[in-house]
Amino acid sequence: MIVLAGVQAVAWLIGPAFMALIIVIAVAPAQSWLRRHGWPGWATTLVVILLVYAIMFALALGIIFSVARLATELPQYASKADGLVASATAELARLGIGPEQIAQAKNSLNLGNLAGVLGALLGSVAGLATNLVFLLALLLFLSVEAGGTGDRLASIAADRPKIADALGHFAWGTRQYLLVTTVFGLIVAVIDSIALALLGIPLAITWGLLSFITNYIPNVGFIIGIVPPALLALLTGGPQLMVIVIVVYCGINFVVQSIIQPRFIGDAVGLSVTVTFVVLVFWAWLLGPLGAILAVPLTLLAKALLVDIDPQAKWADALLRDTPKEPDPDAPAKKSRRERRREREQQKPDLNTAQT
Repeated sequence: MIVLAGVQAVAWLIGPAFMALIIVIAVAPAQSWLRRHGWPGWATTLVVILLVYAIMFALALGIIFSVARLATELPQYASKADGLVASATAELARLGIGPEQIAQAKNSLNLGNLAGVLGALLGSVAGLATNLVFLLALLLFLSVEAGGTGDRLASIAADRPKIADALGHFAWGTRQYLLVTTVFGLIVAVIDSIALALLGIPLAITWGLLSFITNYIPNVGFIIGIVPPALLALLTGGPQLMVIVIVVYCGINFVVQSIIQPRFIGDAVGLSVTVTFVVLVFWAWLLGPLGAILAVPLTLLAKALLVDIDPQAKWADALLRDTPKEPDPDAPAKKSRRERRREREQQKPDLNTAQT
């Protein structure tokens, strides 16, 4: 508990630092690929730095643009929101709710307050300059040192091979998780944006970006992403349009994010669906919103350092993994889709020869 309290106290440092590490791990294969094709070390490092900074600036610009659009659009719906709140308070009064409770509910449902919060959030972006400089500097240093990761792991493996294997598996699992989550996030974002645009919901692209970001929150990310477009649907088209938006979102996001995607993530990182949901709550409590987004990679690192390196911790691995039975270490490795396609293409000439 003392360690967790200390981690929570320095969450402002641990969260951005781990995010920088995850971004560098994600783009590290590009550096390895370039080196295999004869690129010099300085050129591969420069490419990694450019990729890392491109990802960061794209995310930052998208979020800032979305918050700015939201802060400017919400005041336009203040009158409609006030009308809905007035009708709702009248209905509550008809049902016998006291005037004090009605006044409190009316103040809490004031859309102008929400617009003011968003405006203050946008105005405080300048206050994030210190953390942004820290994050960019950390990304630069990690990108420069990424080329020596193989030698560092080799030095660790000479003394403690299990730790080196665990860290290597953590990096591999993190890349697989990011790949699966990013692909499904893009699919969901495009489908949601198109559906909302067809329904006439304002800021459809903004809500698509929100769907993409919340897709990194396991299991319940779509619930967070559905609230803003549903409220705008209520303000623009009434309860019927809000119900349509909710049904469409649930049909798309629930099926993709809560049924299909967890199966791929389980295969990629070896964590059960139940574990991903529990660690989501834990890391969100410990590190805040960034902990919810990085819940799975953080769990992979904790599993690598606390479970995978200890032969006596197999009981914990049995509770965490996605399959009830322990994988057979002597079983042949599962072939990739490209390898299976190549084998089928090689078998076709043999079949044609046999037929002739």
